[in-house]
Amino acid sequence: METIANRPGEHVIEVQHLQKAFGQQQVLKNISLHVCKGENLVVLGRSGTGKSVLIKCLVRLLEPDEGEMKMLDEDVSAMDDDKLNKLRKKIGFLFQGAALYDSMSVRENLLFPMRDSKDISRKEKEERVKEALEHVGLASAIDKMPAELSGGMRKRIGLARSVILKPRIMFYDEPTAGLDTITAREINKLILDMQQQYKTSSILITHDIECARMTANRMLVINEGQCVAEGSFEELQRSEDKWVRSFFE
Repeated sequence: METIANRPGEHVIEVQHLQKAFGQQQVLKNISLHVCKGENLVVLGRSGTGKSVLIKCLVRLLEPDEGEMKMLDEDVSAMDDDKLNKLRKKIGFLFQGAALYDSMSVRENLLFPMRDSKDISRKEKEERVKEALEHVGLASAIDKMPAELSGGMRKRIGLARSVILKPRIMFYDEPTAGLDTITAREINKLILDMQQQYKTSSILITHDIECARMTANRMLVINEGQCVAEGSFEELQRSEDKWVRSFFE
């Protein structure tokens, strides 16, 4: 496997020898990775290579078969449900379909993650909603219903909701899937804006090479559940491995 030396800096995510199978199908095979504080790590691979399974295992929405996982200096594998729920509140998720509640307005969708936050006043909650919407350029959509929004707008609202609790870690699952080129570029720029605004450390799952080019500080390439290459966009673009280089051609 092509590698680059571990970069200096605090590791907020560390994964060692992660494995996951569904029946006879081995989806993740001995995956090891790390994410430094403030870094965007892009996990690149074709559809069906286990990329989404990886982030679900990291927060134990799926239980891995083997491996060690640490986030924010805590052993995720050993956490009980209470500690796991506390950890998940420090993590923001942007799923492929934005995962908005269709029966709730945009305002209600953004208030929802704060429903159990007793230490945040109602006034501050409202201020956070307005601030998050301003960051994604949709302050005027606050009282709209999801059905009234375009796909790109829904994705922006999903991004606003994912940062409403000011997470330390962000997971993006195919953030530009199904979007036209211009809208996808806008989402990529927003991801960079969120990285700067909230100082987040992120894992982005994608097969979109333009998304990777715009957002990655470092990249990991997965093929058939295994890490086959690691490096910057430019380093992987010059890879001697024909399969890795095929993403860039």
